[in-house]
Amino acid sequence: MSSIQRLDSADPGFRSDLRRLLAYDASQDESIERATADILEHVRTEGDTALLNYTRRFDRLEAESVAALEIDRSEWLAALDALPREQRAALEAAAERIRRYHEHQVAQSWSYTEADGTVLGQKITPLDRVGLYVPGGKAAYPSSVLMNAIPAKVAGVPEVVMVTPTPGGVRNPIVLAAAAIGGVDRAWAIGGAQAVGALAYGTQTVAPVDKIVGPGNAYVAAAKRRVFGTVGIDMIAGPSEILVICDGSTPADWAAIDLFSQAEHDEMAQAILLCPDAAYIEAVQQAIDRLLPQQPRADILRVSLANRGALIKVRSLEEACDIANEIAPEHLEISTAEPEHWAERIRHAGAIFLGPYTSESLGDYCAGPNHVLPTARTARFSSPLGVYDFQKRSSLIKVSQAGAQSLGRIASVLAHGEGLAAHAAAAEYRLESSDTQA
Repeated sequence: MSSIQRLDSADPGFRSDLRRLLAYDASQDESIERATADILEHVRTEGDTALLNYTRRFDRLEAESVAALEIDRSEWLAALDALPREQRAALEAAAERIRRYHEHQVAQSWSYTEADGTVLGQKITPLDRVGLYVPGGKAAYPSSVLMNAIPAKVAGVPEVVMVTPTPGGVRNPIVLAAAAIGGVDRAWAIGGAQAVGALAYGTQTVAPVDKIVGPGNAYVAAAKRRVFGTVGIDMIAGPSEILVICDGSTPADWAAIDLFSQAEHDEMAQAILLCPDAAYIEAVQQAIDRLLPQQPRADILRVSLANRGALIKVRSLEEACDIANEIAPEHLEISTAEPEHWAERIRHAGAIFLGPYTSESLGDYCAGPNHVLPTARTARFSSPLGVYDFQKRSSLIKVSQAGAQSLGRIASVLAHGEGLAAHAAAAEYRLESSDTQA
């Protein structure tokens, strides 16, 4: 039998039980923090030398120079050509859907002219260079390459640089193939905190970037956190999460396997179901017990579901939506009749999956919207990765002579109120009746 918590929103202690369930200790491991700080400082001050030393130490990869660690484009194209036909077709289909979705996010510059001739607006420009971190070794995440690189290229970023560790010199062909499909411009066989440092500070060979995106281990996350401010970052991601709201009409096996789809990531992942139907919750429990032993990652699932999973009986779907807003999940499935109706009540979620046929896994790979989503309740104030993360806005102001008269008087009053005389004078000098022009 599997172990997963069963909660009931009608119980007096439900709120405290829910808080305990959602509690996630995001405090950083001090040893990781110290090691990361040391690595970043060495890369910042020693550049290529430190990068080569850490690559030799952590990836068991000898190289005579950092230039030798660049992965030539011909290798990407060879990896793409060598992919099985079905796998290549799937990657290309996913890339096209991701590209088409993100093209709708592109912001355009705009302006308007006021009656006195003053022009105000906003100029949209892409970042110059973006660094994409891709886990290497046994892990292969071609979908993450597509989800991070394609929005950047749609935004107009001229250069997307990929870094990926290659332990023992083993390069992952499907990751290289995804880089070719996704529009990556350069790739380096470097990883870990040292790769983040190289992207942030630059070395004699690796040029610094403006923003670093992409998932990584605890050292990569710690490094991204430390270099933020020198460069931008996408987010600091916590464990994966799924919340499923059901009305009892979806096959119980579907709900169970959807909970598995996130719980299998790691032992800290979270999978929760909310439903007002007690009989359905029991059916999902039975489905979990029956299906879990068949799963290749059953050991991870057992720990994840036992420690952070829950089947929660609620009094109504309205209450389920209220609880969902409190949880602010990374992935929210609304597996009900008329899911759009209930989605209107949702304010906080990274991505919302509507209807019983919309499994979260389709969003992970090929639906089109980005799978880089806010976790750990940060969906209350954060959004999925998108084109807007690779564009920036500059304000445009062109004040006419007439506009300078009205705006100048307003600015003068406010500047004097703040005790900033030069600010006031700069506005007053442009007033046609100003004695300060003499």
